[in-house]
Amino acid sequence: MIFSLKRHLIALALTVGSASLILAQEVDHTKTIASDELQWHHGDYSKDGVVGISTRKAYEELLKNKPSTKIVVAIIDSGTESFHPDLKDNIWINTDEIPANGIDDDKNGYIDDVHGWSFIGGKDGDVDADLLEFTRIYKDLHKRFSKKDAKSIASDDAKDYKRYLEMKKNYESRLEKAKEEKAQVLGLSLFYEMANKELCSQLKKENLTMADVEAFDPKNDTERQYKEFMKVCIQEDLVSQMAEWKKNADIQIKYQLSLDYDPRSLVGDNYADTKEQFYGNNHIDGPSADHGTHVAGIVGATRNAYGVDGVCENVQLMVIRCVPNGDERDKDVANAIRYAVDNGARVINMSFGKSYSPQKFAVDEAVRYAESKGVLLVHAAGNDSKNIDTQANFPTKFYEDGKACSTWIEVGASGPELKTLPAEFTNYGVKEVDVFAPGVDIYASVPDNKYQKNSGTSMASPVTAGVAATILSYYPELTAKDVKAIILQSSSKYGKTKVVMPGSPKKKVKFKKLSATGGVVNLYEALKLASTWTPGSAK
Repeated sequence: MIFSLKRHLIALALTVGSASLILAQEVDHTKTIASDELQWHHGDYSKDGVVGISTRKAYEELLKNKPSTKIVVAIIDSGTESFHPDLKDNIWINTDEIPANGIDDDKNGYIDDVHGWSFIGGKDGDVDADLLEFTRIYKDLHKRFSKKDAKSIASDDAKDYKRYLEMKKNYESRLEKAKEEKAQVLGLSLFYEMANKELCSQLKKENLTMADVEAFDPKNDTERQYKEFMKVCIQEDLVSQMAEWKKNADIQIKYQLSLDYDPRSLVGDNYADTKEQFYGNNHIDGPSADHGTHVAGIVGATRNAYGVDGVCENVQLMVIRCVPNGDERDKDVANAIRYAVDNGARVINMSFGKSYSPQKFAVDEAVRYAESKGVLLVHAAGNDSKNIDTQANFPTKFYEDGKACSTWIEVGASGPELKTLPAEFTNYGVKEVDVFAPGVDIYASVPDNKYQKNSGTSMASPVTAGVAATILSYYPELTAKDVKAIILQSSSKYGKTKVVMPGSPKKKVKFKKLSATGGVVNLYEALKLASTWTPGSAK
């Protein structure tokens, strides 16, 4: 999920200090191309001074006038605005399906899947918010044990009862934290109303600009606080963010952590049957397609004179919706992977994750299927600043038997500067995480024909998926194992660089302690290596 800056900005605003963070803002770039500075992840360290993936350098020096093959990349996500002006020309088209005729023309089990499929919709509508997986598990335990005490628990239920008590404590803590966040946002909104009203009154203005606020001469401490706070609000576009923060807190309380909410009836499947594949609908555009539209744009926004440039030029984006505003369900993830493989994807991007996976066996089966068909799976490592070698994060490249998928790349998020190379939020692990890629302030498409910066391993994963697709586009004879090996071997190595440990601002470690390679993905170097690689040589 997208890394949120809300806690940092709330703290920033409440201290009424000077603003130093740049908040993501929606911008209209439908007529002009975004600047190189905004699209820093395409930069080259030696040329531009940022730890990008050298996209521009690769296209200018290695790929100019070189023939390429169109590569299908599956975007398994929250949905994608397929008609976005910077995406529509690169959206996958199922040419064997006749649009909107209500018939499964290609006999693949899915009716009118012209651009992809949604596994979280049905004839009665589409799932937007859903529970966290943690909540779903706790909800089942709560039904079993909430009205029982320890003395009445049968020995066969003792283990589950113990887990219930542990999760009950965790659940109550999470719910209380969500309520506190909502209260913080409401307090912040109230303070803004007071400050705005006072300054507008004194300055005789209906709407304040930064120049107005700068010119305001406070007469007491309260007015000084109002002035500083309004400067933060304007510079960081804090007002528009407050509504989003409140919405997110409400979603947590009303849906993600609710013991009474269950949207699954909208889908109409037999959820207990993990073998069931043919359910859902073709509503790939959402609701709530912000995340998926941003991810798709990073991989394959059209490389033209406006908007942003995706990493891969000759790409088709297959849209598969299975990630709600909450945690994705294992059954849906498994079916999304199978759909991608069966319909021609060579690369699958998965910018989602969770801490529990009750039907991991179903996901494992689908991952093994993708591996057997030579499909590369690229997955975001997560945004909890934790070591996922020791703390669970699903899905994972490791099967239940301990063996690893040979066509899986796990990606952590990096920033533009060496001194802050790992993003403060990124998960890490020398066993689980293979490599890092740019994931801080990545500028890409969002719904309503707009663009904005987002941060997260959710952004680093499609950067890597785009690199993989580009390699395959110019060297289609390479296998998924080849491409994985090329990306990891060619990554820019910063292993000896001392960096701040994510989640521990005072602790420094060598970058090689955070991933298997100690590297950051680099398209230029990957293409150079691919040009000399013997197809099928990777084990």
